Amino acid sequence: MIKLLEIPAIQLEQRIKKELEENPILEEGEDEDYDNPEQDDQDDNSAEDREAEDFEGTGKEEEEVRDKNDNDNEEFSLEDYIEDDDIPNYRLSTNNYSDDDKRPEIPLSSSTNFHSHLESQLGMRSLTGKQEMLAEYILGNIDEDGYLRRKLESIVDDLAFTQNIITSELELYEILQIVQDFDPAGVGARDLQECLLLQLERKDQSDPSLVLARKIIKSHFLEFTRKHYNKIVKRLNITEDDLKGAIDEILKLNPKPGSSYSDAMQHTSQHIVPDFILDLKDGEFVLTLNSHNVPELRINRTYSEMIETYSHNKKKRSREDKDTINFVKQKLDSARWFIDAIIQRQNTLLLTMNAIIDYQREYFEEGDETRLRPMILKNIAEKTGLDISTISRVANSKYIQTHFGIFPLKSFFSEGLQSDSGEEVSTREIKNILADCIDKEDKRKPLTDEKLVLILKNRGYNIARRTVAKYREQLNIPVARLRKEL
Repeated sequence: MIKLLEIPAIQLEQRIKKELEENPILEEGEDEDYDNPEQDDQDDNSAEDREAEDFEGTGKEEEEVRDKNDNDNEEFSLEDYIEDDDIPNYRLSTNNYSDDDKRPEIPLSSSTNFHSHLESQLGMRSLTGKQEMLAEYILGNIDEDGYLRRKLESIVDDLAFTQNIITSELELYEILQIVQDFDPAGVGARDLQECLLLQLERKDQSDPSLVLARKIIKSHFLEFTRKHYNKIVKRLNITEDDLKGAIDEILKLNPKPGSSYSDAMQHTSQHIVPDFILDLKDGEFVLTLNSHNVPELRINRTYSEMIETYSHNKKKRSREDKDTINFVKQKLDSARWFIDAIIQRQNTLLLTMNAIIDYQREYFEEGDETRLRPMILKNIAEKTGLDISTISRVANSKYIQTHFGIFPLKSFFSEGLQSDSGEEVSTREIKNILADCIDKEDKRKPLTDEKLVLILKNRGYNIARRTVAKYREQLNIPVARLRKEL
């Protein structure tokens, strides 16, 4: 149950499918079960229905078959194996859909595979058999971003040991130059500098800004990456306007040329599937689990009937029959445990999320981050009566969909700080203030960490410089020098 608690909704679906494949006792319910309340009774009698369907007789004969099965069920006893009422009651899916839950699948547009695109261009070049093999090997070593990350020396060794092809770095470099002439521009580069140069070389060389951009990348790349613009202006004897025009051209380049040809199917793995759906209706919160792709589970009646058959013939049981019963019993226990674990997971998730919503009610009503209270795992553990480690597992890798966006549960947890007025504020609010200050700063003279400390102090937050630096790094904001723009 702990392992199931840790995984998000999308992995739970995969875990259930795996269990369905491994355990024949588990059975996936039909989709219409959600909308047809009479389907449960039909499912519980599925074995009898199948027998009646196979019996090609009159309606009276079919009725006799059902009566016979009903009488057998009344005499049925699994003794030490299971209890009568266990089988039909183990159904997993509850009403975990919101009232207007209708989320149709969005069709994906097909796209050309990046490496297939490169290989198709290789067929347009006039190459010898050996050159073509070398080119194919180079293409196979180009990553999804479009870079050749391996050294030519290593590729020479690989070709000699694995393909029995003897070549040299010079010969490989000549083939690499052919590959670097492929589309998209910049493909086959061995580092960012070479990638940008390859793209600039294909542009109009009569444009002064492009010529200057190529000179900066080729001869002053280190200063450019560190944003030492004053050094570049001085060494090239140019104006700031000239430099700004060149930088604008550089910023138009694609640092990952292969990304535009990524497979559409790979992008789907990056989509966030929320574990919870929170609706606000008439001022009241309605929280549901996102069970859209989680199948309904139940015990398979066929195997329970198998135990029934053997239980009526105890004297005639062979060793193989006993082994069969033990196998089915083991799988039955496993199925019951798995369904129980899924139900317990659902209950724990809902209990924890409801506690978080209750604790952060003002925030969830409006979505205003300034109303987010300081909250740690211990607060929710005390509110739910669960262990802190359990709360941590629930918050890990889980997302909630609200009327103002989709958020990770971890984002609602933050430590608290006291302002000069004695009010306790969330560290997330401090980070928002820092992000806002940096967003509005003069990019020609970015705010240093020391200046940010003074700004926060003037607003009533006494925070050390190292703490400001830590929050800035957590926001993925670089130091002032690297934020400088012309």
